[in-house]
Amino acid sequence: MNLLVEILVCFLQCVWLWLVAIFKAVVPVSLQPHKDVSGWVVLVTGAGSGLGRLMSLRFAAQGCRLVLWDINEDGNQETAELVKEATPAADIRTYTVDLASREEIYQAADRVKEEVGDVDILVNNAGIVTGTKFLDSPDGLNVKTMDVNCNAHFWTVKSFLPAMLEKNNGHIVSIASAAGLFGVTGLADYCASKFAAVGFHESLRGELEKLGKTGVKTTVVCPFYINTGMFAGAKTRFPAVLRFLEPSFVVNRIIEAVLTDQAMLCVPKSVYFFYILRGIIPISVNHKLGQLLGVSSTMDEFVGRNKSK
Repeated sequence: MNLLVEILVCFLQCVWLWLVAIFKAVVPVSLQPHKDVSGWVVLVTGAGSGLGRLMSLRFAAQGCRLVLWDINEDGNQETAELVKEATPAADIRTYTVDLASREEIYQAADRVKEEVGDVDILVNNAGIVTGTKFLDSPDGLNVKTMDVNCNAHFWTVKSFLPAMLEKNNGHIVSIASAAGLFGVTGLADYCASKFAAVGFHESLRGELEKLGKTGVKTTVVCPFYINTGMFAGAKTRFPAVLRFLEPSFVVNRIIEAVLTDQAMLCVPKSVYFFYILRGIIPISVNHKLGQLLGVSSTMDEFVGRNKSK
């Protein structure tokens, strides 16, 4: 009898959660409840350029206190100056950190906790891409790709999650990629690192739920190629279906996802369709569709910029 009751309760909960998901899918984000993050401490890795810089500007506009990490000291300082111009009252601290180094991450985290305090929103954004065929990619770059794109998430979360758990409040944002959902020719190490980031996010979310820490939220972001220069030279065969994205558009969606506690964000929305489709079609068919869409040749003319976002 207890099992039957448990099954019935689970069924009713699933129905309710489906209704909530449908509501969030059809109701404009502007009409959905938004949480107030003013005064929250936001740490952004890879803040010296690209998405990291734009997210820093947007979080400052929300009244957040900023902690900016990047290996590029000049780029990081430029981000801080741009934030100050846009939001003169912004409270900003910059730290030069190599996200490929566990030791530097832990040292910088200790400094942040001593000099700023607890981090309320952790944005793991820093990333690099090799962009060569697997056998042509240097071992050192393979290791660095995994360190920056995935392993760094371990060390930052280990550093700042305990305080979030103690307060039962906080948010962890993982900037992954659509390449963390689909294998892409010419991106073996990048895909491996982003698949790992997605898997880490899903497992961590499960642990938080099991602990009953409902106030600590997580968001994983899986965008298609973005016009930040990181994937310069890459191409798409059908832009109407999968187009290069403008950074400001992606950042707007990320901020909305954080403020509405969205667990997973795929951009553009067609990524959701392909993600569902891959689960119901044979692998051979999946490869054929990939060839048609140009996935197997998307990196043929890749140039990139070979540095942090």
